[in-house]
Amino acid sequence: MIRRRDILGVLATLPLPMSALPGSALAQSAGAAAATPTETTFVEVAEGVHVRVGPVEEMTPHNRGGVANLGFVVGREAVAAIDSGGNPAEGAAMIAAIRRVTDRPIRHLVATHMHPDHIFGNQAFKAIGAEIVGHHRLAAALGARAESYAMSMTAEIGAAAMAGLVVTLPDTGVADERVLDLGGRTLRLKAWDTAHTDNDLTAFDETSGLLFAGDLVFLDHLPVIDGSLKGWLAQVPALKAVPARAVVPGHGPATAPWPTAIDRQTAYLEALARDIRQALAEGRTLAETVGTAAQDEARSWKLADAYAERNATAAFAELEWE
Repeated sequence: MIRRRDILGVLATLPLPMSALPGSALAQSAGAAAATPTETTFVEVAEGVHVRVGPVEEMTPHNRGGVANLGFVVGREAVAAIDSGGNPAEGAAMIAAIRRVTDRPIRHLVATHMHPDHIFGNQAFKAIGAEIVGHHRLAAALGARAESYAMSMTAEIGAAAMAGLVVTLPDTGVADERVLDLGGRTLRLKAWDTAHTDNDLTAFDETSGLLFAGDLVFLDHLPVIDGSLKGWLAQVPALKAVPARAVVPGHGPATAPWPTAIDRQTAYLEALARDIRQALAEGRTLAETVGTAAQDEARSWKLADAYAERNATAAFAELEWE
């Protein structure tokens, strides 16, 4: 079985022609039929802000890839959703959950980054006319990995969950910042340099003071490096400077106090960088390093067995060329 941890760190393959992506008219028709809503439970964590907490576990046929935290924000005039879930039906279920709260138009879907558990429900939002907004590098990154992501997810969670999948790229890319006006409520989007991935985007709801951080912030779930360890650490001060009162992480509880919520993640990443640099200074090989680097810190996180050595491998490859 192809595991999610085996594909998240693979370098982008040669881009597929757009005509070869699963976005053809035939795939779109199948996707519309497959995206049958199921019950998805959101909790209102602040006035007008709703979050679905995903389980902290790997993607399986049982959870159908629905492991990421999802959210939506309701303004006077419109709604913005943040991430769409790990399969086509989850995106449709999210729309149904929004409709149980409000009939205001769902004007935007904010895609925080390219990983399938966050964006494989995009097609449902595309079908209702929502603008899909992502980092300016998201389209290229997702387009390059679309085929491998679809194959690996099908192997991992089952063909039924992936039936009719349309890998749906963003309509608009954010290179720096963009403000979404929902009517008396604004979401401030910010594109970050390479960190968790090379296409991380956050959404700050100024009304509630909640920061939707995507996978720039992990809680409970061991952080996963699919971009740059050095880049992630370098941006911690700027992340902590976002004037939020709480954060909605990509994985973990619905909210946590900000900026202290990021401290445990930062300590792990710093330990990983320190241990890898020490190993390189002592002339140790990758094989001699991956099983020990930051292991004491990693053990206190869930899914450490799945991701700790993978993170060490990525960090070793990056830091050996300093």
